[in-house]
Amino acid sequence: MWWNRKHPKPQPAPEAPADVAAAAAATPLHRNAFLLMALGGGTLAVIGLAQIASIVAPVFLALILTICAQPIRVALERRGVPRGIATGAVIVALLALVVVFGYAVAIALGQFAELITQYTPEIQAWIASLGGWAASIGLDSSEISAALGSFDVGQIAQVVWGLVGGAVGVTTTFVIIFTMLLLMPMDASLLPAVLRKIEPHRPLLVHSLRDYAANVRRYMVVTTALGVAQGVINWVVLEFLGVPGAFIWGLLSFICSFIPNVGYFIAIIPPIVFGALTGGWPTVIAVIVLYGIVNAGVQSIVQPRVVGNAVALSQSITFFSVLFWAVVLGPTGAILAIPLTLLVRVLLIDTNPRMPWVRPLLGDFVETRATLSASDAERKAERRARKATGTSVPTATAQPGDDVKHD
Repeated sequence: MWWNRKHPKPQPAPEAPADVAAAAAATPLHRNAFLLMALGGGTLAVIGLAQIASIVAPVFLALILTICAQPIRVALERRGVPRGIATGAVIVALLALVVVFGYAVAIALGQFAELITQYTPEIQAWIASLGGWAASIGLDSSEISAALGSFDVGQIAQVVWGLVGGAVGVTTTFVIIFTMLLLMPMDASLLPAVLRKIEPHRPLLVHSLRDYAANVRRYMVVTTALGVAQGVINWVVLEFLGVPGAFIWGLLSFICSFIPNVGYFIAIIPPIVFGALTGGWPTVIAVIVLYGIVNAGVQSIVQPRVVGNAVALSQSITFFSVLFWAVVLGPTGAILAIPLTLLVRVLLIDTNPRMPWVRPLLGDFVETRATLSASDAERKAERRARKATGTSVPTATAQPGDDVKHD
């Protein structure tokens, strides 16, 4: 009968492994709430930075320039030059760099405005031919005509002339940069003594700041040197090919060399357009080949070998950082995306003794590459051993419980 049936006793739940149980015990009870608060605080911080981007961007640019110029002061002090004179030499070098670069940009913008005005008929004809080609492949001709009719080449020239006037005049951005380049080197002369005083109390903080300065200096100096070489090569070859505005596109190539992954595509578009207007498809193909060879040689072969592990960011995070800082701080944010991302990593991860495990997830692959190299060497030795004994190598990795048969 049903009342005489014996019901099985409930089995106890399997116990979790010791490491999982320890991790669960160490996890805060309100971890999700903390994550949400961190995301909210980060969002507010980003919105605040975007609102004061006109101040933050030039100040951070001055900071990076000051970091890159510190070897000048160190070298002079080692030769017995007084600290004040060494600091003055750093200030003069930085101000001269900014003046020369600003003058070159102003000249390039003026030449670009004249170039647009000179080639307006050719550009309009090229746009009309582009509309005819789009209509020939089945696109709506009325929408194409409306889109092309709203495009005015003269508006580009007006915008460029406005930029030239703003660059030549005394703007707020240049005032901030010049002022910070006067003050930051003075403070930087006392920074080594300050760090030595803090180091006994906060050694990880001091070590992280020194590493940040060294890594940013190596990245920026190497990128600047390679960018100058890349711009000069492009300038000379574009002059040889007869592309109008070769100096402008060489300078643009230099500036875009600081924008990883995206800068190449920004720098190559104008030479292709003006090369097509003057030389047709042969010039376009020559420009594409030139930029491809120079970009591949500099950014894919030379720069990674020289910079080494100074950046330690994955390609995905590098690309996202360019987009993110461009939205937050504008064009300056795109150019300084790598130093900005490294600064965030220093503040949130490098200076936190509990967070070193995050670095491999962000792109610090030194230990990972060593592990993969050891694993590859082990597999290679195993294949050689099997080949020597006459056994065949399995075509698929065996799963637990599967029987792998050898011939």
